[in-house]
Amino acid sequence: MSLFFYVCCLDSIRVVEADPFKAIVLPVSGNSVGVELRKQDVSWKEFLSSASQRPRSNHYSPVYRPIDSTFNILFSSGTTGEPKAIPWTQLSPIRCSADGWAHNDIRAGDVYCWPTNLGWVMGPIDAGVTVLGTVPSLVKTWKSSNCLEGLDWTKIKCFATTGEASNVDDDLWLSSKSYYKPVLECCGGTELSSAYIQGSLLQPQAFGTFSTAAMTAGFVILDEHGQPYPDDKACVGEVGLLPLYLGATNRLLNADHEKVYFNGMPMHNGMRLRRHGDVLKRTVGGYLIVQGRADDTMNLGGIKTSSVEIERVCDGADESILETAAISVAPLGGGPEQLIMFVVPKQEYSHQPEKLKILFSRAIQSNLNPLFKVSFVKIVPEFPRTASNKLLRRVLRDQVKQKLSPRSRI
Repeated sequence: MSLFFYVCCLDSIRVVEADPFKAIVLPVSGNSVGVELRKQDVSWKEFLSSASQRPRSNHYSPVYRPIDSTFNILFSSGTTGEPKAIPWTQLSPIRCSADGWAHNDIRAGDVYCWPTNLGWVMGPIDAGVTVLGTVPSLVKTWKSSNCLEGLDWTKIKCFATTGEASNVDDDLWLSSKSYYKPVLECCGGTELSSAYIQGSLLQPQAFGTFSTAAMTAGFVILDEHGQPYPDDKACVGEVGLLPLYLGATNRLLNADHEKVYFNGMPMHNGMRLRRHGDVLKRTVGGYLIVQGRADDTMNLGGIKTSSVEIERVCDGADESILETAAISVAPLGGGPEQLIMFVVPKQEYSHQPEKLKILFSRAIQSNLNPLFKVSFVKIVPEFPRTASNKLLRRVLRDQVKQKLSPRSRI
């Protein structure tokens, strides 16, 4: 019998598409799945209770499987489109654990905790608390709410962070909670089983940056013509991964793997590069900064910039700001893209969009480019995010486009 697992936040149509297979449906929260199930399907609670009366052994013999056999199916975050169903092989957790040893110095006796969601790549490695993993937006919430007051974090020997671009001030605050222990950045993807760039305890670290390629990983930064910059040159461009990468997937269950990751990518040293979609900045000192996704690149007045670059500047423009999100849209009648800022304010402040518009424009013109200006500011209570807490800029962009679209007079 074949079994399929579904989370009930996926609409019931997808469960129907699984016919004639039996589906075990997991609730997003609580015990109720909130949808009407087919006759052959069961909820997660019913699935567990069906085995509660059966005798259980205290001894389990291992089952030997080939290294490329599938043991889990994970989903990408869906920040740029439909989440991809990614099969993990026996090699995937080996690669993931190896990175934890090599970059975070995880040893026997350590307690490793990464608050997250089990459907995300970090979920399967949750454990306990001498190495604490975080997500930048989670740290921002901890900092603004003062919810960590009185907690003893002296046993933490290092922090790790991933999922989105870090804020330097937030990282400094987090580090201070454990007597300034290092905060190690890691950036990768579910389809890679781990990270392709990381921080390292063996190198000097700078908050909000990466210091090295991950173990067994290699990459180049491409210019606008698809040519790699020299490895020692300060530059900004889309990253191309070397295809020989321990633990990377070679198939997808709901998309064409070759088309998603390789088609259209340039050749390098006789190998076709693997697409990842990040825009990287290499500094003069050799540190790496993620500038966002290639999908989030803006063209403002003929000059390309990234959402993350603008958000970093605007986050510090006023003390009333908790976080910002930058998008650009083209006017209905054509012309240059317009820069639009979404703002989640701190609760204790009053908020004036026009004032923030002026502050943002000044900050961007002073720190990035004197020709950039903010066209519109919208204040919202929170941002749309994926299950792994990644910001969904495409949803914000769709909201703006819908608002600007001409309405029918019928």
